[in-house]
Amino acid sequence: MAKIKKGDLVQVISGRKQEKGGDRGKQGKVLEILSGQNRVIVEGVNYVTKHTRVGQTQRGTKTGGLETVESPIHISNVAVVDPSTKKPTKVGHRVEEQTKDGVKRTVRVRYAKKSGKDL
Repeated sequence: MAKIKKGDLVQVISGRKQEKGGDRGKQGKVLEILSGQNRVIVEGVNYVTKHTRVGQTQRGTKTGGLETVESPIHISNVAVVDPSTKKPTKVGHRVEEQTKDGVKRTVRVRYAKKSGKDL
């Protein structure tokens, strides 16, 4: 199973510090996962300026110019944030039995492991 999924709250754990113009320490929601490239797009992190060709719509308004968009970041540079402590943590899986409509099923559930600093 994947450790990071779409919609998870993650924190950037590598790169330049925020004070120096980097993204390390920023938290954001995962917008998209590019599994073939092992990359994720995180909301509010790794902004780049994109030049798009200027065009015209049917009504005559101009489109294009400079846009700032989120760029992919490698999946190893982000960590899932524990919802209770708001700190980056590792993710584990455990097998649980759930009963739904009288039928028992074994399901793998993700959970946040305790970080070494919190012990």
